[in-house]
Amino acid sequence: MEAPRIACIIMAAGASSRFGGDKLAEELGGRSLLRRACEAVPARRFSRVCLVTCRQEGLALAAEFGFTRVANGRPELGASLTVRLGLEAAGPCDAALFMASDQPLLRRATVERLLDAWLGEREKIAALSHDGVRGNPVIFPSAYFPELLCLEGDRGGSAVIRRHPQALLLVEAEASELADVDVAADLEALR
Repeated sequence: MEAPRIACIIMAAGASSRFGGDKLAEELGGRSLLRRACEAVPARRFSRVCLVTCRQEGLALAAEFGFTRVANGRPELGASLTVRLGLEAAGPCDAALFMASDQPLLRRATVERLLDAWLGEREKIAALSHDGVRGNPVIFPSAYFPELLCLEGDRGGSAVIRRHPQALLLVEAEASELADVDVAADLEALR
């Protein structure tokens, strides 16, 4: 059986409004949150890695890592635009892994485990979870791309998952790896 083409879409175009500044530029262990997200990508496993960003620093990091740079000039339109831009930039593929850029403790090996689990059940939507609570990243087979492309406003893939709960495959991960940074206190807790 031919290996599926899987794209990776790093979602880094949020406004960080609850954080009160550019959270992806904040550092943990001497590296920005966005750099840590890029480092967690097992790039060799993907047909293309797309970094969707509204930041010059994001475009520079994408170039440094050899990722496809995708500029989102309208971040105020919400997650749906980032999803759409990412899928369009990914090109033809059998699945896409959507990765948040604000989970600074996510490890590359864990992303690889998610990929391996999905390869065993390619019709499923696969997501990392802890104790049965879904987190990110999430892999969507191409059968769900039309629904993802129809999202509007600040709605992401969760809306599609809610419509197809029977299709969800959860892959257990450490709680710390799923912890995301929404407000400044979240980052302080991780430090």
